[in-house]
Amino acid sequence: MGIFSKSLLAAAALVVAAGTAIADDITLKASHQWPGGKGDVRDEMVQILAREVAAANVGLTIQVYPGQSLYKAKDQWGAMVNGQLDIAAFPLDYASGRVPQFSATLMPGLVRNHDRAERMNDSPFMADIKAIVEQNGVVVLADAWLAGAFASKKNCITSPDTIKGQVTRAAGPAFEQMLAGAGASISSMASSEIYTGMQTGVLDATNTSSGSFVSYRLYEQVVCLTAPGANALWFMYEPILMSKKSWDNLNADQQAALMAASQKAEDYFKGEARKLDDEMIKVFKDAGVEVVEMSPADYDAWLAIAKETSYKIFAEEVEGGAELIQKALDVQ
Repeated sequence: MGIFSKSLLAAAALVVAAGTAIADDITLKASHQWPGGKGDVRDEMVQILAREVAAANVGLTIQVYPGQSLYKAKDQWGAMVNGQLDIAAFPLDYASGRVPQFSATLMPGLVRNHDRAERMNDSPFMADIKAIVEQNGVVVLADAWLAGAFASKKNCITSPDTIKGQVTRAAGPAFEQMLAGAGASISSMASSEIYTGMQTGVLDATNTSSGSFVSYRLYEQVVCLTAPGANALWFMYEPILMSKKSWDNLNADQQAALMAASQKAEDYFKGEARKLDDEMIKVFKDAGVEVVEMSPADYDAWLAIAKETSYKIFAEEVEGGAELIQKALDVQ
């Protein structure tokens, strides 16, 4: 999981049991971009934190601000670094403009399926990513990898030629590079802006997480969905993060209670991650949207483009980029 190993987490729990002194009550602000109270698993992860730390009775309260009600999606990283925002459920690639190594957490084809995503969490690749997160003034509380899909207002997106000429949203620069390599035009925006982009004709197509496809009701705007299936190009790391300044302001009891709550949130997510794909498929089919999957040949054709665009650019332009990609590819 995040900044504590399981053994340290257990030791920290003993500190709580020992009843060490509790500091004055602290209220933490937790932000995210997704709708609140509507079943989005990322919102629920943060709500679990709030409920669990309240129940721990260690003088710690978490106030949750969903739906960009406190900060715009991409502004959350800077707010955490500066200590203005305490906690966020945050797609890490959104901060890749500030920390280019984070693009590795939304790199086409590096993850492929949920089982491999879980193995990623304990890999040297993620150890490097989490070290970079902390070097920049933020810490990881709970891991979360979401699979994603493609959808279009025009046609089904399968092989690379099917996206040629479409104005497409991608969640980060690595996907933008691959999609541009396939002949798409790119319009950058947060997932919370996709619906309006499609509604107003700014976008023809998009890719985003399975959870966001449902939460933002994108089935109202598209004619075909390409579900992750066995050949998911799109996986994104969307952990719960915390400002290191805010973390350091907590006492041992509060830190231990927060990490125990974070473990519960992460465990909840692991149980829900695969269900998100199934729910998305059902919701889109029920709305009359055609649902397809990429074939292995489609996947390989996309990867060939990614290797000549996203992977190559990342390796050449990002410090340690080639090593990060190789460490991710080494996860079996």
